[in-house]
This record gives sequence, structure tokens and C-alpha cells, in this order.
Amino acid sequence: MILQLLSCVGAIVGFVFLVLAIAAALYYISELVEEHSEPTKRLLTRLIYCVMGIFVLLVVVDRFPIMLTAFSIFSYWVYLKNLTRFPYVELSSPVFLVSCVLVIANHFLWFSHFHNPYIPPIEERLKHDYIPPRIPSFMEVCSFFGLCVWFVPFALFVSLSAHDNLLPHHIAVSNDHDKKKNNGLAKVVVAHLREFVYSVSRRLGYELDPNHGRIA
Repeated sequence: MILQLLSCVGAIVGFVFLVLAIAAALYYISELVEEHSEPTKRLLTRLIYCVMGIFVLLVVVDRFPIMLTAFSIFSYWVYLKNLTRFPYVELSSPVFLVSCVLVIANHFLWFSHFHNPYIPPIEERLKHDYIPPRIPSFMEVCSFFGLCVWFVPFALFVSLSAHDNLLPHHIAVSNDHDKKKNNGLAKVVVAHLREFVYSVSRRLGYELDPNHGRIA
């Protein structure tokens, strides 16, 4: 009984530390990208074209479904449009919103494809020259999702920047006029999550914000 309780506590603590590690990594990568925007744009462009080429090879060599693969290639063409004004992006722009929808659609469509593989009818399977279709292994499916479905959208999410007017409390004022800086999307998300955790802890009677109450 105690061992099971310890395992549950350990799993929760491990998950919390994993989330904190991912958040810290996103924040650091976002800072790094802001300092090297031009090399990052070239790298992302090459990555997108590389993944498009991989999809073509998957159709030719591994006989992936043509329509679904064409949909994914179209998705990457839309992702490429986000680099027009790189690293800046308007979260309300049609290209960005369509990209978000396409990321989710690609995930579920490919998941459905691998979860429900094509099984030939019994008449075809009874033929003496029948060759059963190859079912991808778990490692192959994970590698496909990681490299061809998630990697580029995740890299775009970390690399693109949003105007600070999305976060009203982060507007910097210059001597002559208001000067709006730009924050990476990852930094924006991490900042929102951090503020949410601080507000929840405050309601519970704990203050986790080390800068709370300080005069700037």
C-alpha cells in the first residue's frame, strides 16, 4: 500500500519536474532564437523543404497514401508562409490560425492512418502469391510523428515572436513614444503559465513570486 502511494507521488513529482524542465528549455531556446533570427529562418526553411521531400519519398518508396501525404505537404507549404515576416507573427492572422488547425488535423489524420491499417479482403489474402502489407513498428511510428508531424510546428512555435501588445503588462515606454518590443511565443506562453501558478498559489496563501511587492 505504501509502495503504491510512493509510486503515485513519485510519478506526480517527476511530471512536475519534466514540465518545469520543458518550460525552462523553451524559454532558453526562445532567447537564443531572438538573437539569431536570420540563421533560424534559413534553418526552418530548409527543414520545411526537407520534410516535404521526405513525404515524397514515403509515397514513392513506402507507398504512403497519396491524398493524406498531399495534405501534409500542403500543410508544410502553409507553415512556410509564416516565415514571410519572420520572426514576427500576428496571432490573429489567417495564416497562423490555419497553421494551428493543420497541425491538429495532421496529427489526428496520421494517427487514424496508423491506428487503422488497411487489411485486404479475405479473397486477396487467400491467393498463393499474396504478400501481407508491412505494419510499421512502434518506433517507426514515433519517429515519423516526431520528425514529420511535430518537429517543424514545434520549432515554428518556439521561433516566432508575438508583439507585446498581446501582453499588456509587458509594454515598454521610451522617452519619445511607446516602443513595443517582441516576445517569443514560447516566452509568452511560459509567462502566462507562470502568472497563473503565482495567482493560484496566492489564493492558497503562498507567495511563490520572488519579485512580488518589489518596487521597480
